[in-house]
Amino acid sequence: SYFGDRSSCVENVSTLNLTSSSSVRGPNNTCIGKPPLSSSRSVFRSHTPLAGYSVTSSSAVSSHSVASVVVAVVEGRGLARGEVGMASIDLKNPEVILSQFADNTTYAKVITKLKILTPLEIIMSNTACDAGNTTKLFSLITEHFKNVTFTTVQRKYFNETKGLEYIEQLCVSEFSTVLMEVQSKYYCLAAAAALLKYVEFIQNSVYAPKSLKVRFQGSEKTAMIDSSSAQNLELVINNRDSRNSHTLFGVLNYTKTPGGSRRLRSNILEPLVDAESINTRLDCVQELLQDEELFFGLQAVISKFLDTEQLLSVLVQIPKQDTVKTAESKITNLIYLKHTLELVEPLKAALRRCNTPLLKAYYSSLEDTRFGTILEKITTVINDDTRYTKGCLSMRTQKCYAVKPNINEFLDIARRTYTEIVDDIAGMITQLAEKYNLPLKTSFSSARGFFIQMTMDCSVLPNGQLPSEFTKITKMKNTYSFTSADLIKMNERCQESLREIYHMTYLIVCKLLNEIYEHIHCLYKLSDIVSMLDMLLSFAHACTLSDYVRPEFTDTLAIKQGWHPILEKIAIEKPVSNNTYLTEGNNFVILTGPNMSGKSTYLKQIALCQIMAQIGSYVPAEYCSFRIAEQIFTRIGMDDDIETNASTFMKEMKEITYIIQNANDKSLIIIDELGRGTSVEEGIGICYAACEYLLNLKAFTLFATHFLELCHMDGLYPNVENYHFEVQHVRSSAGNKEKIAYTYTLSKGYTEEKNYGLKAAEVSSLPSSIILDAKEITNHIAKQILHRQKSTPEMMKQRAMYQLAMKLVQTARNSRLDPDSLRIYLKGLRKKYEGSIPEPRQSDEHV
Repeated sequence: SYFGDRSSCVENVSTLNLTSSSSVRGPNNTCIGKPPLSSSRSVFRSHTPLAGYSVTSSSAVSSHSVASVVVAVVEGRGLARGEVGMASIDLKNPEVILSQFADNTTYAKVITKLKILTPLEIIMSNTACDAGNTTKLFSLITEHFKNVTFTTVQRKYFNETKGLEYIEQLCVSEFSTVLMEVQSKYYCLAAAAALLKYVEFIQNSVYAPKSLKVRFQGSEKTAMIDSSSAQNLELVINNRDSRNSHTLFGVLNYTKTPGGSRRLRSNILEPLVDAESINTRLDCVQELLQDEELFFGLQAVISKFLDTEQLLSVLVQIPKQDTVKTAESKITNLIYLKHTLELVEPLKAALRRCNTPLLKAYYSSLEDTRFGTILEKITTVINDDTRYTKGCLSMRTQKCYAVKPNINEFLDIARRTYTEIVDDIAGMITQLAEKYNLPLKTSFSSARGFFIQMTMDCSVLPNGQLPSEFTKITKMKNTYSFTSADLIKMNERCQESLREIYHMTYLIVCKLLNEIYEHIHCLYKLSDIVSMLDMLLSFAHACTLSDYVRPEFTDTLAIKQGWHPILEKIAIEKPVSNNTYLTEGNNFVILTGPNMSGKSTYLKQIALCQIMAQIGSYVPAEYCSFRIAEQIFTRIGMDDDIETNASTFMKEMKEITYIIQNANDKSLIIIDELGRGTSVEEGIGICYAACEYLLNLKAFTLFATHFLELCHMDGLYPNVENYHFEVQHVRSSAGNKEKIAYTYTLSKGYTEEKNYGLKAAEVSSLPSSIILDAKEITNHIAKQILHRQKSTPEMMKQRAMYQLAMKLVQTARNSRLDPDSLRIYLKGLRKKYEGSIPEPRQSDEHV
């Protein structure tokens, strides 16, 4: 159901002529642009479920997965090309998010932002996709979002003056500071104008004045995780099965409300970069973990909240046409609003004894008198005992008797009529039960209205059939459902009576809502508080199920005995834990080890722990310290991509190019093998060159490889560290065959393991003759090309000096030791330095 009937929407299309009449063919020859009339039905069908709905109950946490965001994107022309404006609105949440930023030729920021929004529909100007003259941005977006509806809108609707007018008219006064932020940001204002015009058009309703939350969101307040990294790390979607919860989102998601679930998802995809904000969240999680009463008290209240954002979205829309469906929807949502406001006091009571600044701030926000004002206005018109209930009949009864008696005389008469009809239906079914001596009972469903139900074995019935008076018979096991001609007529009378009740109640509700609109801002605050508390409770809940630890934020990435959070959920036994240590002086780790020894899992584990720390969650480790990462890049996997005609090697090159173009000193870079799709010599060359480029940055880089030649880089670059995964050789009891036993334990240095690829091949069912030949050829080649590089004493001395200097800088920055302890620590450093300098050879001394 939605505001207004469908025929009126179709008429609107021809009068408004909003969508461009030029139809564009995309790469798959699918129609992207929409001619005004022919496409209108498909557009409306896709939006129908999202407009005049009633808010779902809090159990429907999965609702975040249904796309409901409409986004408008516009790019500057001429010299301003690369300056992109975006505006988005969630049809389930009345909040307009504006963004404007300069992007490079890969449009990485635009694609990443769109992937996070997961849009239902993308709106662009018709000039961006004129046949034969499509812009690069349009081509990239259509390539990345093949299953999203594209709508082209005439360029004149992207009007920044109109956009500013819209925001001035619709923005809640408390958020009006956004006007100062966006006044000169012409592209996001132009996108806002087109977006709001289009949404009002498809919803067939307008937003009430001063009812929307509008905010400007730059790209500098959150860390950037590109879409392929989010996919590689399985942050919100499992790569094997999209319905599977074995993701980081699945590990942390113990939210009780759809709003909390949505907030968790967006935080995982866009972690915070401000240490103060993160620590504020961590303080809250710590208090929730230490105060059991606070944790369970808050959880009990939060779980009763419905989807507050979705509720607000419906309340602030004024339908262009009044229908029974709209009336029913508005009444339902007013009851939901009353239910939500009645939870403010219990929520305040649960937060009363809290100590952390954020929870205290939430408590003081809930002391806003407007919550009481709105509830007071509602209770002057709505019955005190009217509340949200489960079950369609009981909810229908709540809607019928929502308005207090004696407010509208005709409404009271209509309700009496309705009650009499319902009583007559129950009486009639009782008479039928007596007449046929059958155990009949009255049932109700939203689709059928009142009908008759009976549970009994058909063999007991005369001739095994029901009396001919009963029609529309359905049977499920031993339960019969049916109706009769008289009951159908009475249902029609009942519906007619309901329509009258709803119409009169709707008029009263609309008057009430007009009085409430001026106080609507406090509901945005409530929605924000509920979703944030829900997410923090979810973090605390996840901690109680595993031994997570609170992270610290310094200039070092140090994890003591950390493990993979998703693997822990899947595995029967707890995964093997490992240490990680990266500093400015040792910011590049080369990781080696046989196939299946645990390299990929370890690399993903570090990125996941970094993200968990930056969203304010505890981390799976005994101790952990992180340097805040502004960007997280990963290059993992060996797939080709048929759709974009990219071979395995080409895909690798595209991914490493993207990292090199966008990485900075505050990035975390994870590379799991590179150059594997080409010849060994070229692969090593590309790896070496890419590593040398990344070594110029202060980014933390972890590079897993099978090219052991790269391990010798530590002789040239003192900030390179080699680590490997240990394996053990076990002789099988049956014969003299040797097997590899994986320890999944990380050790310093590069792997000494030889020909581990051949050993992995032996485990497979490859014929033994081929394996023997392969061993012989490998040994022959190894003798020809393997020339180990030796580190000279001078290089070793320089490396020791570099590492000492870095340790001293780090101590000066972060040390919390008292003078005596510091003296002992510095003596230890000197001793370690002297021990790592090679002693001069005898021949040198004689000289």
